[in-house]
Amino acid sequence: MKTQNRPSFFKGAIVLILILIGTDCYAQFNQGMGRNGMGRQRSAIPRTQHNPEPPKPKTSEEIVDDQMPSITEALVLNDFEAAVVSSILKKYVQERIEAQILKLPPEKMGEVFKNIAERQDEELKQSLPPEKYDGFLNLMKDGVNKTIKKNKKKKRNKDDN
Repeated sequence: MKTQNRPSFFKGAIVLILILIGTDCYAQFNQGMGRNGMGRQRSAIPRTQHNPEPPKPKTSEEIVDDQMPSITEALVLNDFEAAVVSSILKKYVQERIEAQILKLPPEKMGEVFKNIAERQDEELKQSLPPEKYDGFLNLMKDGVNKTIKKNKKKKRNKDDN
C-alpha cells in the first residue's frame, strides 16, 4: 500500500509547488499592470479634447477702469475730476474699438484715430483745469510710470526745501 500513496503524495506536492511558483511569478511580473492584473484601467467617461476659448476682448469700460487708478495717482485727481476723465476716456476708447472693428484701410484708420484724439483732447481741455490738462498731455507722452516718478521727485524736492 505504501507504493500507491507515494505517487499521490508526489502529485500533491508538485501541484502545491507549481501553485506557489505560479503565484510568485504572477506577483513579480504583473506589477504595474493596474488593478486585478488587467492592464491599464480606463475610465468609463470618455475624454474629449478641451480647447480653451480665446479670451474675450476687453470692453472700453474695463480698459479705462484698469488704467484709472494709475492715471488718478499720476495726475493727483480728486473724485470729480477722476469721474470726468473716466467718462471721457470710456467714450473715446469705445470709438477707437469701433473703428478697429471696421478694419478700414491704414490711411483712413490713421485719419479716424487722429480725429478721435483731437476731439478727446478738446473735451479734456474744457473739463480739466489747465495744470491737470497739461499733466494729462505729459502723461500720454511719457507714460504713467514716468509721470508718477516725476511727481514723487517733485514732492521730495518740496519736502527738502
